[in-house]
Amino acid sequence: MTTTSDRTTSVPAGASAGRPPRKRLVDQPGWLLATGLAVLLLTAWEAAVVVFDVSPLIVPAPSAVALSLWSGLADGTLLSHAWITLQEILLGFSLAVVAALSVAFLVTQSRLVDKAVFPLVVATQTIPKVAIAPVLLIWFGTGMTSKVVTTALLAFFPLLVNAIHGLRSTDPDQVAMFRSFGATRGQIFRRLQFPSALPSIVAGLDVAAIFAVTGAIVAEFVGSTEGLGYVIQATNFTLDVSRTFAVLAMLSAIGITLHFIIVTIGKRVVFWANDVSRLDH
Repeated sequence: MTTTSDRTTSVPAGASAGRPPRKRLVDQPGWLLATGLAVLLLTAWEAAVVVFDVSPLIVPAPSAVALSLWSGLADGTLLSHAWITLQEILLGFSLAVVAALSVAFLVTQSRLVDKAVFPLVVATQTIPKVAIAPVLLIWFGTGMTSKVVTTALLAFFPLLVNAIHGLRSTDPDQVAMFRSFGATRGQIFRRLQFPSALPSIVAGLDVAAIFAVTGAIVAEFVGSTEGLGYVIQATNFTLDVSRTFAVLAMLSAIGITLHFIIVTIGKRVVFWANDVSRLDH
């Protein structure tokens, strides 16, 4: 027989009987909270510019930035430059993925490569990419190739470190069990090590995508006649700060889009890993 006290304890804390529990603010979807905070910050920004009469040459109002962004998209100017930068980002990111995963495989499968090659890779990554960019411009010219290489160099190392960490974090007992059943090194890698490393690889891809955006802009700053980085330099020269902020908003949109694409794919491919499912929260 169920007593009154038993029924009472089954009601969630903070909710009365027959009434659903009230949702807390922290229980709302992440995108909703982020959007609300962004609207609040933009409103405060707009009000501060109006109240303190801030010069548009220093900090433009969000409404002026939105107007500049709309005019640049309407006449196609920003779209054409954004397409150039997006190509550099995607090509450089793809090159970094292939190179990082290949090196990670060699480092984790060969002690010789680990001892001989990996220290050199780390040494090259300590050199600031801003210092290398002018040299790459001389080697590969002012076209897209130098931008792609610079982008790949910035996106390469974060993914490499995450991939190596993931491949080395495989449970040794599981590896021993596979070997006891006669599995070859290739079978252990394909069926155990690589699947186990996928959460770390997805996290590395997310970081590498953001670095790819930075790499493309750095390369365009060094020498280019097109792309969003070129637009930033041109608008700084003409003191068109509203257009500069509009370009920054476009770059932020590109980075956020890449982030959500990688997280969405990661949640489908690595559905068993909680870390990946939390990336978009």
